[in-house]
Amino acid sequence: MEAPDLSAEMRADRAPVSAPQRTRKVAWIAVSGVLVLIALGGAYAWQSFRTAPPGAVPGALVLYGNVEIRQVDLAFGVEGTIAKVLVDEGDRVEAGQTLAILEQEPFVQSQASAAAALKSGESRLEELVAGFRLQEIEEAKAIVASGEAALQNADLNLKRQRELLQGGHTSQQQYDAAELADRTANAALRDARAVLSMRLEGTRHEQVTQQQAEVEARRAALGIQNYRLAKSTLIAPNAGIVLTRIREPGAVVIPNSPVLTVSVIDPVWIRAYVDEPNLGRMIAGAPVRVHTDAVPTKIYDGRVGYLSPTAEFTPRTVEAPSLRTDLVYRVRIVVANPDRALRQGMPATVTVLPVRP
Repeated sequence: MEAPDLSAEMRADRAPVSAPQRTRKVAWIAVSGVLVLIALGGAYAWQSFRTAPPGAVPGALVLYGNVEIRQVDLAFGVEGTIAKVLVDEGDRVEAGQTLAILEQEPFVQSQASAAAALKSGESRLEELVAGFRLQEIEEAKAIVASGEAALQNADLNLKRQRELLQGGHTSQQQYDAAELADRTANAALRDARAVLSMRLEGTRHEQVTQQQAEVEARRAALGIQNYRLAKSTLIAPNAGIVLTRIREPGAVVIPNSPVLTVSVIDPVWIRAYVDEPNLGRMIAGAPVRVHTDAVPTKIYDGRVGYLSPTAEFTPRTVEAPSLRTDLVYRVRIVVANPDRALRQGMPATVTVLPVRP
């Protein structure tokens, strides 16, 4: 077998390339470059589509934040023994719903006692304002008339005893007794006339004022008992979900000792942050769209509710790397949550829509 002629092949490679061949090679390189650029553009567009929020609007501002963790510790406003706890952990409650009750008997009895005391005070005030009855005035007049007759009889007896003493027909002791009876009749008549005068003039203004103050004090005492009775029932101040059931029936609690912990689910707030260059694009009440990683296709409508007047360093929870060391302003977004899918602490992407002038 003969060895291949390598020199011939080398000479063939070094042979000059014709003009048509060179044109075809340049065209192939150009087409390849265009295909590569198209592929890169498509990849970039696909990546942008994947990372853009659902319903993204060109020129809109995109912020990153979290659904705020809002919860309240609920407690009775008074001391007592828990009779019932009507909800358990995980239960959804509505505003105004009864959650727990203390034993009611002590509060009901205290309220009844305060109500009776107020009624008594009001009756006494009405009596003082109305003054004395006609019968009481007539009674005082009769007492005065009786006193006048008694005094007249005492005067006559004293005069008779004086004449007898001067004639030596009576003793000094009998005269002294007549004189004492006369002074007693005078005093009784003055007292009867004073009572009649008081009843004719009616109740003194100072007495009415004093009784009015007493009635107000008793009314305030009843208000306190009404408050205590109302606070013996634990009412949900807002819609939410029971997170923790701290106390059980039979437990003795003091005022403001937590019994239940309830999360606030309505309204839902999202805490986000905006950097200073974009601060001018934030307008209170501006419409926003919110979506989460849990349901990326679900869009929630909301609005800008609050913009902090002071700057702060970006918290670590913000996921945008370019903002982590910058000064930003805290923004509160108010979001409608009809399906209750937005949960506290959940990361959220907020798209602030442009506001037309």
